Amino acid sequence: MFKKKISLVLFGSLLALGALTGNASAADAKKLYMTCAACHGKDGKTPLMPAYPKIAGQNKEYVLQQLKDIMSGARANGQSVAMKGVLVTPDGKPRFTDEELNVLADYVSKMAP
Repeated sequence: MFKKKISLVLFGSLLALGALTGNASAADAKKLYMTCAACHGKDGKTPLMPAYPKIAGQNKEYVLQQLKDIMSGARANGQSVAMKGVLVTPDGKPRFTDEELNVLADYVSKMAP
């Protein structure tokens, strides 16, 4: 049941990613965040599982670095495996541009903790 639930969440997140292409802007931030909402909650503070962190209001640079570290494999602990499946294609290519990551990290940092 747990694996099925996680698979559905990842699938939904990947569908949300498909709606975004090109340069990211502040207007795209909410759409970008929908990829995160499946696990971290729409408000960033009601995660799907107790082990998932509350990310609303987190420091922008910290969020950005964590995303980049998970994508590169520099961070591979905890729930990073699930996150990497959302951030990187099966052949190892990033699903987000640097600009999209920046917009996403900024959005998360401005969410009410």
